[in-house]
Amino acid sequence: MPIPNGPVQGAQGVQTLDIAAALFRGLGDPTRLAILRHLALGEHRVVELTQHLGLAQSTVSGHLACLRDCGLITSRPAGRASLYSLAEVGLMDLFAAAEKVLDATGDGVLLCPAYGPGADA
Repeated sequence: MPIPNGPVQGAQGVQTLDIAAALFRGLGDPTRLAILRHLALGEHRVVELTQHLGLAQSTVSGHLACLRDCGLITSRPAGRASLYSLAEVGLMDLFAAAEKVLDATGDGVLLCPAYGPGADA
């Protein structure tokens, strides 16, 4: 479902933007971004992600569930564990595009009173 380029018209256009906004909210957590970046390297078990991120297993599992529910990752059984991987390799293109925007905007995002690190979002 492509994001409208230009004026949004009608309910379908608004719905498409709502879906895009939901995607970006799902990506709006630094821990989820770190998990996705790590999964870009290949499949990983929860224990490997907890070791890499230095977080509790319950925290990583909760974020994995969110990412899976959003359709951004998949899992498959591997013995008593599950292996997690990216569901869509296009996420790496999205990250690359975001890095270009961040390079172009400089510290603008960091200084944003609504969404910067010090915001009460």
